[in-house]
Amino acid sequence: MRRDEALLWRHVTEGMAPLDDGTVAIPEDMPPEEPAASGEAIRQTPPPPGPPPPTAQDLPKLEAGTVAGVDKRTAARLRRGQLPIEGRLDLHGLTQTEAHRELGDFLAAAQEDGRRCVLVITGKGRGAEGGGVLRAAVPRWLNEPGQRQRVVVFCHAIPRDGGDGALYVLLRRRK
Repeated sequence: MRRDEALLWRHVTEGMAPLDDGTVAIPEDMPPEEPAASGEAIRQTPPPPGPPPPTAQDLPKLEAGTVAGVDKRTAARLRRGQLPIEGRLDLHGLTQTEAHRELGDFLAAAQEDGRRCVLVITGKGRGAEGGGVLRAAVPRWLNEPGQRQRVVVFCHAIPRDGGDGALYVLLRRRK
């Protein structure tokens, strides 16, 4: 140890009393140690935590057909019905309350199972110009805080999968 280091050490430890086991108690207001010199083991500190996951308020509102958030190839494959459908939920005949609960449970389970593309069948509705109640409600529900963090994008299905009465929903990968 160099002379200036020894003097500094003596000055720093002057008011410290040894513990019962012979070690020296270090005051809490003591600045942290400098990194060890080369050749000595350096203590690794964990990296600071990353940014928190986005909340529903942080994410833009989704609308059927808008495909922001995915690459062009994936968006095109989704719109053309070329992504493998890994789960289906048929909401025909359910009340809004039942359908809302079923949709939430289905999307949570699908994401937990690692599924990416699912089909949600709402039906086209009867007689009404805008379509059925569920057809109008499901896009709203997909934008609710509980679901928005799961859903990357959704769009209407191609005719063989239900056309305007069904939605392809692309889910975020589970972390």
